[in-house]
Formats: sequence, structure tokens, C-alpha cells
Amino acid sequence: MTATATPATSLSPTARQVWTRTRGLLIALAVLLAAGIAFAAVRSGDQHGNLDPRSADRHGSRAVAELLKDRGVSTRVVTTLDATVSAASPDTTVLVTIPDLLTPRQQRTLYAAVSHSGGRTVLLSPGPPSLSTLAPGVRAEAPAEVSARAPHCTLPAAVRAGPADTGGIRYSAAPSTGTAACYPANGLPTLLTIPSPHQGDTVLLGAPDILLNDHLDAEGNASLALQLLGSRPHLVWYLPSLSDVSASDGGNKSFFDLIPSGWLWGTLQLALAAALAAIWRSRRLGPLIPERLPVTLRASESTEGRARLYRKTNARDRAAAVLRSAARTRLAPLLGVPPTETHTPESLLPAVSAQLPTTAHDLRTLLFGPPPADDAALIRLADELDALEREVRTS
Repeated sequence: MTATATPATSLSPTARQVWTRTRGLLIALAVLLAAGIAFAAVRSGDQHGNLDPRSADRHGSRAVAELLKDRGVSTRVVTTLDATVSAASPDTTVLVTIPDLLTPRQQRTLYAAVSHSGGRTVLLSPGPPSLSTLAPGVRAEAPAEVSARAPHCTLPAAVRAGPADTGGIRYSAAPSTGTAACYPANGLPTLLTIPSPHQGDTVLLGAPDILLNDHLDAEGNASLALQLLGSRPHLVWYLPSLSDVSASDGGNKSFFDLIPSGWLWGTLQLALAAALAAIWRSRRLGPLIPERLPVTLRASESTEGRARLYRKTNARDRAAAVLRSAARTRLAPLLGVPPTETHTPESLLPAVSAQLPTTAHDLRTLLFGPPPADDAALIRLADELDALEREVRTS
């Protein structure tokens, strides 16, 4: 027995229709694939981060590293604090590209190592987060625009380099022996050298532009960079990284200690706002609103169902209130009481007493009394209300 192929119907899509439906998706996938290949090709070159001596792009510093190499200065790139501290020595220059990225603990460790090494330490754009530890006594002032400036100091490296592209953070410090304040902007230097008691020094550079490949050939940038970084035969180029294990404090701080105080206050404000919004938008209990039922029910079924609900919740007070309200509503037209005064004892009770002067019922307790104490009392209330209504009708 051979299987027969199912014949194509008029509703089966043709190859042209399939192509028309899927070509948009296929083209989008092809574009994404091409973009990914191009991006990977671009990133696979000598691309690294900013101020990286291995990077040949405009924000890298490969050019100055090559010039230092030609002058016999070896450049070693490190990304951990331990490697930086172990390499500090009198014949080594330590360049820290982002001092503000270091934690207070890292700053103290670095300062203790380089201040006693006898070498040179170059800090690029150090700000208030790091100055108090890495350069005690120096304050960071408002930054200035980077532009060609004259040295206006006696530092030999600056005098030989002449004008250079400097600016960025400006520094102020009490004058002391051996301190050189160069390339001032609005009266404050953007390059400051501070001697250490162990034959070394610390250089604060307000902006790193003289080290970038894109600016190295302008003004005296190359000369100033080579003299600042090439005074020792070895250069340690420290690129701080958040992945450095020394950036942690060993677990001495809790999770909440690591959260800035501003975030805690912001979270508290958001929680308060959420609570107020919840109160504002919460469901408000009010009087029941009747709605049209999807089907027609007989009055007896509806009454019986509501009675069962009242009984299930022991809502004798609500059931008694409904019975008395319905009785008053039916009695008022029979007694000539206006609708607006139907549920007012001062109007309804005298009318009932005038209609039934010899009734045995306690009208106030019957029509406006307290809730019944038990189910038997509720049944007696219903019977007495029915008897009262019959008396009014037959009188």
C-alpha cells in the first residue's frame, strides 16, 4: 500500500508568498549579523580603554609609550594595587590614571608605598575623593578649560617643554620648599609637584590631554609628557579596575553601608509616596449600589438568598434594619406621612398612634428599636411588623 501525497489546495502558500512574508525578518537578521561581525572586527584590533598605553586610538596613550620606549624607559601596565605597590621603587615612576576610582583603603595603601619608595608618582586629574589621602594639604578647585598655557614656573621639565595643553582641575596648597606650581589658570596651577621626604616627588596633573595620542603632537605636550614620565628607567602604568580584589574591604561593611546615603533617603521618600498613593487609590467602603442582574429572579428567591447571607454572617442587626425600613416605607403612604419623613420617629410614630389608638405594640421599640439578640427575637420582630401592617391596612 503506497501513501498518496496530499494535494495542494488553493489556500496553501506558494514559494513567492513564503518569501514575501519572511523576507523582512531575514533581512533584519542579515543586518544584525553584519553589524555584529563589523563590531567584532573593530574591537578585535589594538583597542583598549582611555589612557591605555596599548591603545592606538585618539583617546589612548600608545604614542607616548612608544616614545618612552625609544628613550629606554620600560612601560609596564598593571590593573591591580598589589602589582603597583610591589613595583614601587626609587627607579620607578608610578602613573595612576584614575585616582578617584580607588577606595579609601586602596588610597592609604598606595600612599604608604609610594611616599617611602623614593620614586615619582604621577596622579592624573585627582579630585577631592583622593587628594586628602594621596596629596595631604592640597585642595581641588573649580576646573578650567584645557588650552595651551605657558608654564610660569621654574620646574625644569616645564621650562624646557614650554606651552602645553593643560587645564582641568586646579590646585591650591600652602607654599613649601621644593613645590612647583606650573601652568596656572586664573591664578591657580593645573600642574603641581610636591617633594617627598625620601627623595621622590608627587606630580598632580589637572588634565591628562598631554598623554593622549590625539594631542601629543601639539605645543610642548610630547616634551612635557616624556619628562614627567621618563625621569626614571621604569614606568608602572596603573589602570585602576573595579574588579581588583583590593577594592573590597574584606567583608567589614554590610550591604547597607555600601549604599550611598542619598539612595537611602530616596528609597524612604519613594516608600512614603507609595504608601500615600495606596491610601489615595485604595478601595473605599460605601453604601451598596444596586446593579441590574443579568437574569430575572423571582422576588422570593432574591429575598431567600439575602436572608441566607445574613444568617451565615449572623447579621441580625442588618436584617432587622432592612425589615423595619421596609415596614416603615409601606406604612408611611397608608398614614399620609410624606416620603421625606418616612424614617423619622417624630413624624411616623404619632401617625401610627392616631391610626391605632388601642394597639398593644410598643411602636417605638417595634419600628426604631435595637437589634434583636437572637434568631428567635428576629423572627418575632418580623411577625410583629407583619401584624402591625395588617392592623393599619384594616383599620
